[in-house]
Amino acid sequence: MGNVLVEKKSLLQIKELAVHYSIRNKSGFGSRPLKAVDGVNLTIQAGECLGLVGESGCGKSTLAQAILGLVPITKGSIYLDGGDVVTTIKQDRMAQARSVQMVFQDPFASLNPRQTIYQTLSNPLKLHGVKDKEKRDARVAEMLLKVGLKPDFSHRYAHEFSGGQRQRICIARALILNPKLVICDEPVSALDVSIRAQIINLLLDLKEDLGIALLMISHDLGVVEHMSDRIAVMYLGHIVEEGNWKSIFTSPSHPYTNALIAAIPDPLNPTSLETRMTGETPSALTPPRGCPFHPRCKESPGAICRENKIPEFTQVGNDHQARCHLLSQAGNRSDI
Repeated sequence: MGNVLVEKKSLLQIKELAVHYSIRNKSGFGSRPLKAVDGVNLTIQAGECLGLVGESGCGKSTLAQAILGLVPITKGSIYLDGGDVVTTIKQDRMAQARSVQMVFQDPFASLNPRQTIYQTLSNPLKLHGVKDKEKRDARVAEMLLKVGLKPDFSHRYAHEFSGGQRQRICIARALILNPKLVICDEPVSALDVSIRAQIINLLLDLKEDLGIALLMISHDLGVVEHMSDRIAVMYLGHIVEEGNWKSIFTSPSHPYTNALIAAIPDPLNPTSLETRMTGETPSALTPPRGCPFHPRCKESPGAICRENKIPEFTQVGNDHQARCHLLSQAGNRSDI
């Protein structure tokens, strides 16, 4: 059973997506596959925010790059607004850029220090055929106002702004072409804690105002809880749990999701040592046999977890499913 839950036509549909890299052995002879993304199915509706969470190295950013067409797809398909992404990129790379844009983690590194903010925002318009300078000027001023900056700031350079202001500029650049989907890759992790809430609320306001869809990539479940309509949990290239945000946070069904939620800092209810996850994420070059999470699982995994193939999804509620042998065998725990 795949993890596509929504039957109606979606803005973004990812089907059995795999992105594998060939890594040469240290000996210099032969190579091994690194399965950065392996068999992922996801959907995003227009106007929806999907939170994609997981530890560093789980494949979140690779998945984002595949949607943008920046890395080759090994197998599977990605459909954006009904069109195949691979075909669209081959026929018209510009059309893909008008449909999906990205907000990066480090706002300073993603802005050209030699360009004014006006150049940063107006050059994409010029590149995509807006020849009239007055129209470009009006659009730049409109987007700066939408992200909470004064149009007068457009002739300054990136180094003249604070970190939060630079991220607002990056958001304006992502929205300048009216995309239907914006991918936010850890958009607040490089910002001061006092600024993060402002940027999160800005993204939510823009989502409602412009009707865009968001893919919010983060390792911080506190951020995605506040922003997301649905959440997908990723581990070692696989989606291991997916559902609406309330169901995920009130009834997490995968041991990995449980551990991530337990790791959210709460000064009023400190996490006990028993619920904390231990160990490092295994290498995607040498993934564990069976369930990829079993070496770190606190639920006393048995032979079925260590030796069987990766578990299929089990429906655990309305719009909520998880990929765990313990769930599929819940009616016969003595066999585990």
